[in-house]
Amino acid sequence: MITLTQRLPADPSAIAPLTLALTAEERTRSRHRFETSDGQAVYLHLPRGTVLRDGDLLQAEIDEHHPDRQPPLVRIIAKPEPVLTVTTTDPLDLLRAAYHLGNRHIPLEISTTYLRFLPDPVLQSMLEHLGLQVIPEELPFEPELGAYGHQHAH
Repeated sequence: MITLTQRLPADPSAIAPLTLALTAEERTRSRHRFETSDGQAVYLHLPRGTVLRDGDLLQAEIDEHHPDRQPPLVRIIAKPEPVLTVTTTDPLDLLRAAYHLGNRHIPLEISTTYLRFLPDPVLQSMLEHLGLQVIPEELPFEPELGAYGHQHAH
């Protein structure tokens, strides 16, 4: 089993022979065993509080007995998962929806044209009652890290 201890910046040109598809919640785990897309066991042993983003690269520490052997890179992929996407033609309505969802402290993906969060029938009903469109989808989910998150932004 490979123990991944280092996060490297996303680099689309880097050759990563292994990929690890994780949900948004799984990308918040800094110490956990997972399997790569080809079934290889990997163990994350990252600094506590690390939040992985789509495209990040992970690497094991260099083996001091074989410093010339570069450990393989593992690319993180945001795994599609069930989400609710909120849209409207009025930007002010989208801001109001963000306000109401933010008051509930739920993980929320925010863009200029939509909001996205994990399925919750109560919140879905509230937003539909406010006149917004709420569409169930299965997509990668990239919630905001929060104002005090010490991670890099994409």
